[in-house]
Amino acid sequence: MARTIAISGASGKTGYRIAEELFKAGETPRLLLRPSSICPESLNHCDQRRLELSDQAALDQALEGVDALVIATGARPSIDLTAPMRVDAWGVQRQVESCRRLGVRRILLVSSLCAGRWRHPLNLFGLILVWKRIGERALETSGLDWTVIRPGGLSEREEQLESEGIVWTGPDQQLRDSIPRRLVAQACVEALATPASIGRILEVTSRQDQSPQPLEQLIK
Repeated sequence: MARTIAISGASGKTGYRIAEELFKAGETPRLLLRPSSICPESLNHCDQRRLELSDQAALDQALEGVDALVIATGARPSIDLTAPMRVDAWGVQRQVESCRRLGVRRILLVSSLCAGRWRHPLNLFGLILVWKRIGERALETSGLDWTVIRPGGLSEREEQLESEGIVWTGPDQQLRDSIPRRLVAQACVEALATPASIGRILEVTSRQDQSPQPLEQLIK
């Protein structure tokens, strides 16, 4: 039976790919979009809810009846140094609190490799990795069934992905390397379908010489 899975940040470069992969897997995506966001044509058939995530009542209404939430929101490096705090910490916390109010137990958060590290060039943009770790902690202490996916450097490449394997590790094991956003989306869908991923932080990069392996097998 198909689950209804909400994706916040669904118009983003990773978010829309997660929605596409969920649809391919037979799930029912519900897109949480800002009022001004432009949705890719490939997702026009999906249930779309437009709201500001800071609006508690609208967020609760958008999440009513879903089976899971994928949080794919994230602040982009910019001159607004408060954005990581608002989006990656407070924004995640609001979504977690909404899920607790509504009884939505399953949450997956797309975070970042090196989350929580202080000495990193990305922290020049408003301590973004520090705030991402605070967002992760909001999940870890929520009492819900959570998974954190920490991808490496993100690329837009869509070609020759069939032979490219995901490198899965636990937290704080990988420091560099990259991964196409499409493979991140596929990793999210696989983690949602793998009960053993609950309560875990999973770091993901990819390599052409990495043989694809099922996540459940790797966790065991």
